[in-house]
Amino acid sequence: MRKLVLVIITVIAMSTYFACSKSTPQTTSCTATPPDQDSAALVKFAGDSIPLTRDTSGLYYHIIDSGSTYKPLSSSQLLVNYVARLIPSNQTFDSAMSSNLGGAPLGQLIVGWQIGLPKIGVGGHIQLFIPSAYAWGCTGVGNIPADAPVFFDIELLGVH
Repeated sequence: MRKLVLVIITVIAMSTYFACSKSTPQTTSCTATPPDQDSAALVKFAGDSIPLTRDTSGLYYHIIDSGSTYKPLSSSQLLVNYVARLIPSNQTFDSAMSSNLGGAPLGQLIVGWQIGLPKIGVGGHIQLFIPSAYAWGCTGVGNIPADAPVFFDIELLGVH
């Protein structure tokens, strides 16, 4: 059930993200927060004990274990353990063990995962500090508020 919810949330998030980035004169739409606007919150959340790397996209990450050289592609289906938390409250909003994410390929997951997961290989472990624009954007979803940056602690168990 959790896998299905994650897939649904991801599809909604991606649809929302693309909808928010388009503006038409007839429609009132939200405006996604630029990734750099969340930088201070992401760095503060990590604290001094986690050395962060900033991707050119604005995603912050920390590789705990780079894993093998076998890395996921956009079309790859993943097998992962993960914990997801809101920034700055540190409230866990989702977690899973040995999840195949409902069979969704990496290219259908939130943008933060699409940018971050290819940085590690199978057996790797990464922490992603994701700006709201690369998560659920300006509308949020479920218990994830609008413009909420998020944190994911992910172990990449397999790639198919």
